Amino acid sequence: MFAKPTPGFTTAAATGDTVVLLIGMRINRFWAVHQWVPVMLAMFRMLRDLGREPERGLRGKVLLTASPRTYYVVQYWDSKEKLYRYASAPDAFHHRVWRIANRKLKEGRLRGLVGLWHETYVVPEGSYECVYFDMPPFGLAGATGVLPVESRGRTAGQRLAFRSERAE
Repeated sequence: MFAKPTPGFTTAAATGDTVVLLIGMRINRFWAVHQWVPVMLAMFRMLRDLGREPERGLRGKVLLTASPRTYYVVQYWDSKEKLYRYASAPDAFHHRVWRIANRKLKEGRLRGLVGLWHETYVVPEGSYECVYFDMPPFGLAGATGVLPVESRGRTAGQRLAFRSERAE
């Protein structure tokens, strides 16, 4: 929140493929506080737990809102395998939350009250480019570190063509 900006142009220090998960909720009925507040709190707990267990693969996150009804998290993961492993891990809080949500859905207790969504993107190296100017580490750079933009090339085309040794 009070991070100091890195002067000049920078880019993300990401190497290899990048996995981006957008996950969120939409409040369909504001009066159903007893239904949507637990969903929101569950997301905060999952993020806290993932922060305490970096080996699970979450590199970083950005919390956002699209409207007074829609809230979401942009998450950056080490790999799709680690994301899948977390999503299905019986010891993870996510597993417990989905069991509860599926039970409520089956009972018809959530329909129309709160919407849930996610989108997952696996972006191959050489298919993403990041430029930040006078910004603290943010987004992918917040998840992977910051480099001077020239280290990846002077133009967008050069940066998009960048391949790390890791990816070869």
